Amino acid sequence: MIRTILIDDEPLARDIVKHYLNKYPDIEVVAECSDGFEGLKAITQFRPDFIFLDIQMPKINGFEMLELVDEAPVVIFTTAFDEYAIKAFEVNAVDYLLKPIEEDRFDQAIKKLPAKLKQNEITADLLESVAVNPAQQNRVVVKTNGVIKIIPVADIHYLEADDDHVKLSSTEGVFFKNKTMGFFERTLDSSQFIRIHRSYIINLGQVSKIELKEKDSYVVLLKSNIWLPVSKSGYARLKTALGI
Repeated sequence: MIRTILIDDEPLARDIVKHYLNKYPDIEVVAECSDGFEGLKAITQFRPDFIFLDIQMPKINGFEMLELVDEAPVVIFTTAFDEYAIKAFEVNAVDYLLKPIEEDRFDQAIKKLPAKLKQNEITADLLESVAVNPAQQNRVVVKTNGVIKIIPVADIHYLEADDDHVKLSSTEGVFFKNKTMGFFERTLDSSQFIRIHRSYIINLGQVSKIELKEKDSYVVLLKSNIWLPVSKSGYARLKTALGI
């Protein structure tokens, strides 16, 4: 038996998927969820083989939920996104169904499942490719001690490379995200967040002053009273951003 979970805030959309699944007796729906929080709990509890996942949902969206799953199952997206936005998913071998879902298209997706279940991975490339979505650029979702927190990017003071993670220092405290500095450099607003060093990205609004430490070596003081090193190239970017 193949186990699946339906994660969609629209009951009608879930009902349609269940209706289409009636002719697939080897697929069992083990849970239905109306938002990403419920979806995350259900995936942890039931460990499904694959999920049907909506993208635009209240609380946290589908992409943000996937970032928090330790071992993500295969995903078939059910979404109202237009085909241009959805092309990013195709190149990562993850199927999608555009709403309103047509039965023929649904059947095509199900036929692709065996190969995808064999592969059984939702790649980091997928999450990287969809991160440029505007819904991903205004906040960062983290999980700490089992608690999910949504951090507005405006509350981030600076980001620091920390082995395989990135440390986010924010108004609410320090959090860790399993991403790269390059990921945040690409996705955060480049007019607001400046990479001043290979290990640091700062919120321009947090800059208090810049000082020359020694010849061609600068440091920046943030409003949170933190001094950070500034590389030569970082100093050039910082000057440009500040208009000096």
